[in-house]
Amino acid sequence: MVTIPRLVIAAPASGSGKTTVATGLMAAFTRRGLAVSPHKVGPDYIDPGYHALATGRAGRNLDAYMCGPELVAPLFAHGARGCDLAIVEGVMGLYDGASGQGELASTAHVAKLLQAPVVLVVDASSQSRSVAALVHGFASWDPEVRISGVILNKVGSDRHEMLLRDALDESGVPVMGVLRRAEQVATPSRHLGLVPVAERRGDAVAAVAAMGAQVSGGCDLDALMALARSAPRSPAGSGAWDPVEAVRGAVGSGDVCDAAVPLPGPGSRTPDGPAGGGPDRPGHGRPVIAVAGGPAFTFSYAEHSELLAAAGAEVVTFDPLRDVALPEGTRGLVIGGGFPEVYAPELSANEPLRKAVADLAAAGAPVAAECAGLLYLSRSLDGLPMCGVLDAEGRMSKRLTLGYREAVAITDSALAAVGTRLRGHEFHRTVLEPGAGPAPAWGMHLPERRVEGFVQQGVHASYLHTHWASAPGIARRFVERAAG
Repeated sequence: MVTIPRLVIAAPASGSGKTTVATGLMAAFTRRGLAVSPHKVGPDYIDPGYHALATGRAGRNLDAYMCGPELVAPLFAHGARGCDLAIVEGVMGLYDGASGQGELASTAHVAKLLQAPVVLVVDASSQSRSVAALVHGFASWDPEVRISGVILNKVGSDRHEMLLRDALDESGVPVMGVLRRAEQVATPSRHLGLVPVAERRGDAVAAVAAMGAQVSGGCDLDALMALARSAPRSPAGSGAWDPVEAVRGAVGSGDVCDAAVPLPGPGSRTPDGPAGGGPDRPGHGRPVIAVAGGPAFTFSYAEHSELLAAAGAEVVTFDPLRDVALPEGTRGLVIGGGFPEVYAPELSANEPLRKAVADLAAAGAPVAAECAGLLYLSRSLDGLPMCGVLDAEGRMSKRLTLGYREAVAITDSALAAVGTRLRGHEFHRTVLEPGAGPAPAWGMHLPERRVEGFVQQGVHASYLHTHWASAPGIARRFVERAAG
C-alpha cells in the first residue's frame, strides 16, 4: 500500500467545530493545488457532502461498526488512492463509540486503525487555563492515540488567545491553529443535523469558501502538512479495497445467487474508479439500475454505486423532484435516505414518476429502499400521496430514532437471503404505520428485539441504513435479479 499523508480531526465533544475545521482544511489544501481525499468517521451522510464540495472528490465514510475494523484501512486506501493528503473528520467526542461497545467505531479507534496523528479541535469560548487540563486528559487517556496538535476554536480576543497558548505550553501538545468566532462559516441545521449541500448549493459553496479562508488565516498549514506526512505506513493488509474483487469474493457466500451477469474484467471502469462499469458505458447488455438523488435523497455511500457497477450494472442517477420518468431501460431501483418529509409536496405532485415507480415495483423488478426511500414507497407521507407501493403511512414525529443496529434477514429478498446478518444504522424523526409488513425485512437485535420493514415481490424497504461494503453479495444479488 502506498503511504498517504493523513490527519484525523477530532474534538472533546460534538459542537466543538470539527466540521468547520475539517472542511476548512480540505478547502485550504485543495486551494494549494493538492489532491485531498475526504473521509468521515461513522455513518453520517451530510458532512461528506460538504467535504466533497471542498475537495471535488466523493466524501467517504469509515465505519468500524457497520463495516468491521478490518475494512477501515482498505476502504480508506481505496478512497485516497492517488491523493496527496487525506483528512478524516471524527464523530462526536474523540473516545465516543458505539453504545456499550467500548472504543468500537470511535474516532480514536479509527485513528488507531489508520495509525494517523490526531489534531484536537477545542471550543475555547468558555475557558482559559483549564484548556491545558482538558488537552492533557485527552492526550494521556489512551497512549495508542497520538494527539499531536490542537486547534483552538471560538477564541474571543488576543488576550484570550495569549492565556490559552500560555496554558498549553505546559501540556506538550503544540497549538497549530487559532480560530475566532465567525458567523459567515455557520451552516444551517434542522431536525437531523446540517442542511445537506444539495439543498443549498450556492450558500454551501460560499460557506465552504469561508471555512477555507478562515482556516488558511488561522492555522499553520505547513505544520499540519508536516504532521500528516509523519504518519507511518497504514496497516491495510493486502492493500486498497476494490469493488470488483469484493463482488467476486462474495460468490458462493450464501447470500448471493448464481451469476446471471458476467462480471467486468479488472481493466474496466466504475463511476468513480478503475474497476467495473458505469453510466459512461451505456448499453452493452448491462441492466440499468436507477439510483435516486437530488435534494430529497442525499443519503448514500459512494461504494454502493461502485459495487453495483462492479456487479455488472449501468448505474444512472435521477432526481424524483424533477424527473417525470425513470431512466430509460430501468431494470432495478435504489432509493436511499434523505429528507422526503421536507419535499413531500413536490414529491407528491410528481404523479408521473410516482406511477412509474409503482409500475416498476408491480412488475417485480428489484427495488431497494432505505429510510427516505421507505417513506417514498408508502401510501402517504404527512397526508400527501406517495407511490403507494407499500400499504403503510408515514408522518413526522417528535421522537428521534438514532443508533446502530444488529439485524438478520427474516424474509428472502432481492437484497439478502434468509439468515443474512448485517449491522446497520437508524437515523430518522418519522414513523411508519405499520412498521412492518406481512413479510418483514429484518429482525432487529439491538437495542431491542423487533421486526421491521417490508418485503413484497422484488421490493425490500426498511428504515435500516446499511453499508454494502460489509456484504458485497448484496450488490451482486440485486444486479442478478435485475438482469433476470
